[in-house]
Amino acid sequence: MSPEHPLIHVTVAAVVQDAVNRFLMVEERIDGRLVLNQPAGHLEADESLTAAVVRETLEETGWEFIPQGLVGVYRWVSPAGDVYLRTAFFGSPGRRVRDTLEEGIVAVRWIGTPALRAAADRHRSPLVWRCVADFLEGRRYPLALLTDLTSD
Repeated sequence: MSPEHPLIHVTVAAVVQDAVNRFLMVEERIDGRLVLNQPAGHLEADESLTAAVVRETLEETGWEFIPQGLVGVYRWVSPAGDVYLRTAFFGSPGRRVRDTLEEGIVAVRWIGTPALRAAADRHRSPLVWRCVADFLEGRRYPLALLTDLTSD
């Protein structure tokens, strides 16, 4: 893609906090570097944003995710010029239903806020901390903000 027509990635992310205030994170290898990210991934054409975040969380972590609302919608331009439009959800963990993880995921970690903040140099992008920070500041929006229309 040319700079006039950058790739635009529509992604979802799950901000999942457990009962002892740790966040569900994945360690993944990207371009040879081990990075931290929320369970996150791309929207597929045949699914809603909510279905995408549930699917991505399960694929990447083996945990069920129960969305309760939105933290925010974020636009980020990567150093390569790609544009990411991320919808971040908050919710609670369900059960751990499988041990197999999506290819590229090295480990699943529950990480406390101080440790996550201290690892900022390992975050996959600035979106990682921004979503957590907004969640910690109390930014919460209802799922009813999302509407899916089909041609049916």
